[in-house]
Amino acid sequence: MKRIAILGSTGSIGVNTLAVIAEHPEEFRVVGLGARANAERLAEQVRRFHPDTVAVWETARAEALRATLGDEAPRLATGLEGLRALAADPSADIVVIAMSGSDAVLPLLDAIRAGKRIALANKESIVMAGEVIRRLLDEHGSTLIPVDSEHNALYQCLEGRDPATIERVYLTGSGGPLRDVPASAFASLTVEAVLNHPKWKMGRKITVDSATLMNKGLELIEARWLFDLPLPRIQTLIHPEAVIHAMVEFVDGTCLAALAPCDMRLAIQYALTAPRRLRSRVPPLDFTTAARHQFLPPDEEKFPCLRLAREAAHAGGTMPAVLNAANEEAVWAFLDGAIRFVDIATVIEQTLQQAANHASPTLEALFAADRWARDTAREELARLRPPAASVLP
Repeated sequence: MKRIAILGSTGSIGVNTLAVIAEHPEEFRVVGLGARANAERLAEQVRRFHPDTVAVWETARAEALRATLGDEAPRLATGLEGLRALAADPSADIVVIAMSGSDAVLPLLDAIRAGKRIALANKESIVMAGEVIRRLLDEHGSTLIPVDSEHNALYQCLEGRDPATIERVYLTGSGGPLRDVPASAFASLTVEAVLNHPKWKMGRKITVDSATLMNKGLELIEARWLFDLPLPRIQTLIHPEAVIHAMVEFVDGTCLAALAPCDMRLAIQYALTAPRRLRSRVPPLDFTTAARHQFLPPDEEKFPCLRLAREAAHAGGTMPAVLNAANEEAVWAFLDGAIRFVDIATVIEQTLQQAANHASPTLEALFAADRWARDTAREELARLRPPAASVLP
């Protein structure tokens, strides 16, 4: 039986991870849960899964949780330090990093140094500190399996393959909620319209990233470090049907594809069990209704965030960290109603243009670049006018 700690248990990935664990009680036991603020959902999870330790970012929320649970309360830890301790907890065999944003970087590094098997559902940490993470993985012998659907699919296609035989890999994307919306309508989009993804049920931030295609850009950078691939060998494709999640082309011209329903439980389950496979309650694909597959090049003029991510990836150094930080600030400002959808790319580009790049950065330099980018992005956000009245496309 594998003992599991989940950082970010109340978010979309965390909830789905617990659903997978509940389907296979003979395979998994939850030993730790960590969350930022959703004390009500966390209390429900504690009552159902009985973890030994719970880490809560906000101290006040932790006290509320203690009061709610009473005698049922497990050992409680607070703040970033509590989450970091949970990531390195000796009682956990597998650590699921399902936290959003760059706050996941330090807990991820702690899990790596502790030699854990890690199921990673956080793009930002690899984008920000991929070079450092790649080096530590090699040093400590930790296993990192991505939970993101595209990278999990690539992991399965590449498993056991000779790297010398790989010609290129393809990351696919549905095109997001705005694929068929004309660019002329982008300035007046509502938050609700942007969050209306046609294929996936995800958190708010990642859904906006899907709408801007920044998600594909972050995945490009992520794939470079996860699989130690040169950037020219990583391609992106729009695949509206969202049935094929990744493809690998080999030097002989053969192409291997991973097909699956749009359900994160499949990627999560494989990250917990690989190379074993367990039965899943997710309904399989019906090939009689999923026979048509389109592949289109992404429109980087309509979706400039993908271009910005590609440029930051090629620049390397601290530029991906700057890109990620500026994007986070801009996306949350949009979700708060402070800027228009089209302003997201503007803020990111203006921040990147002002950034000084540092090659082969230390972790301290990456965090410094992250702080600088956030401050600069906030200055750019302050210059933008409030959004006009929005309408659905």
